[in-house]
Amino acid sequence: MNSLTAALLASAALLAMPALAQTASPVPGAAPAPVATLPGTPQAPFPTTPPKLIVAISVDQFSADLFAQYRNHFTGGMARLLTGAVFPSGYQSHAATETCPGHSTILTGYRPAHTGIIANNWVDQSVNRPDKIVYCSEDESVAGMDHNNYVVSDKHLKVPTLGERMKTADPRVRTVSVAGKDRAAVMMGGHKMDEIWWWDGKTYVSYAGRAVPLVVERTRKAVADLIARPQEPMPLPGFCKPLDRPITVGGQTLGTGRFQRAAGDLKAFRVSPAADAAVLAMAAGFVQDMKLGQGPQTDILSVGLSATDYIGHALGTQGAEMCIQMAELDRSLAGFFEVLDQTGVDYEVMLTADHGAHDMTERQQLRAMPMESHVAPEAKTKTMAAAIARTLGLPNDPPIMMSAEGDIYIDRALPAATRAKVLAEAKRRYEALPQVAAALTRDEIAATPWPTTPPETWTLREKARSSYDPTRSGDLLILLKPRVTTIEEPGPGYVETHGSPWDYDRRVPILFWRKGMAGFEQPLSVETVDIAPTLAATIGLPMPGVDGRCLDLDPGAADTCRR
Repeated sequence: MNSLTAALLASAALLAMPALAQTASPVPGAAPAPVATLPGTPQAPFPTTPPKLIVAISVDQFSADLFAQYRNHFTGGMARLLTGAVFPSGYQSHAATETCPGHSTILTGYRPAHTGIIANNWVDQSVNRPDKIVYCSEDESVAGMDHNNYVVSDKHLKVPTLGERMKTADPRVRTVSVAGKDRAAVMMGGHKMDEIWWWDGKTYVSYAGRAVPLVVERTRKAVADLIARPQEPMPLPGFCKPLDRPITVGGQTLGTGRFQRAAGDLKAFRVSPAADAAVLAMAAGFVQDMKLGQGPQTDILSVGLSATDYIGHALGTQGAEMCIQMAELDRSLAGFFEVLDQTGVDYEVMLTADHGAHDMTERQQLRAMPMESHVAPEAKTKTMAAAIARTLGLPNDPPIMMSAEGDIYIDRALPAATRAKVLAEAKRRYEALPQVAAALTRDEIAATPWPTTPPETWTLREKARSSYDPTRSGDLLILLKPRVTTIEEPGPGYVETHGSPWDYDRRVPILFWRKGMAGFEQPLSVETVDIAPTLAATIGLPMPGVDGRCLDLDPGAADTCRR
């Protein structure tokens, strides 16, 4: 154990997280970081008894492309998962491939059209505040708040999560959700949580009035001690060297970073492997302190790992930084699983992602993709609204149109006939832009039949239909063409993004693992809405009426969906 890890003290769970001890070289005499022993390939059928603990992990922005790129380099926790049931072509099938809607699908079994989480933000013109944009995990009725400064709430999630269903069926069930983002913790945890904690930019917090458990106190102290010290550059794994090339984007040089950090730099901590390690440490501490999985019932723990997303947005997906992150994520998961192994609990793991992404425009252009582009200023809502107002002879104060994400909302104060003219003109103008693939009205989306074919075959309207909620969606949905990013101009902290209806943003891995199961790989497409009914089947909990289907995790004649 090196000196920095020792300084983190706290609990056995914290000490098991290797990425919290980010040092450029090991301390003499230090014990090696824990690495999970890879199980063999058992021939027995999938265990017939219910697991005692379900562990659902979401790695924010862990695209199917990243998974494919690094799967041969995993030697720790990810390597363990690769011996289970592997679905490399999982789909966040909907059009709005963002964090909040993606997380809302994972443990509910419903697409965003039914969860109500259509995007990270939407416009509600009836809200009694100047800021009409509503954040997916806020209570907008709280006075003095806005969508950037809000009170976290689960009120917008319209359906129950797996944990809620489990607790309804058996009140003894313990449900715990921890994450690097509030929206990940809320959307995976749901409405009935025994413990829910997330990073708020400074420390780990929960809903007001909740008692702070000892494991959270330990984690807060350990992380505060870590952040108070400067971080030396992290070592570069050998397989990362081909990606260690500088690139200038938005006035900054990226591609060769090592996550060095000045003392007290909270933002740099968030954009680093240590952020995930800390969340996993807290999760492991909850397993230990609450003795999850050691009662007569099955408990559930959801874990939202956000660092991959922050690193992707700030540094891109194809530099040395993301390569280091993948290696450290693998190591941290190994340490986490080792802590779970030591409890002796029969646990079942599922790992997936809320959405994908692809690399920054500038590096894509250098790597055989000259058609990559930033969205043109002409597509900005303010620019478009002003032009339409001039054409129709309308005042534009207040603006006749407002937007959130790709949804355009027309001012409800306008007469119905005027609103119809604005909508028609906006649709015509957006469709004329060379970077726009489609401009779909709410009527067109609502009239689209629910998709029934494999997700990779869906039309743009079908993808949009799966994200459409008539009470929250806009009057017009703008979808850009492939390889056009919504970033107009890259800058510090924001050089790459996601949210498109294209497969590089929709495809994610879905992995299941349980001790004793026979592993297999299914390359054909499945959906993230299939996860909840699949996990539910392993504990004998019916989930009728959801959008997803149960995936049989036994590669033989037995069927885990028929128990």
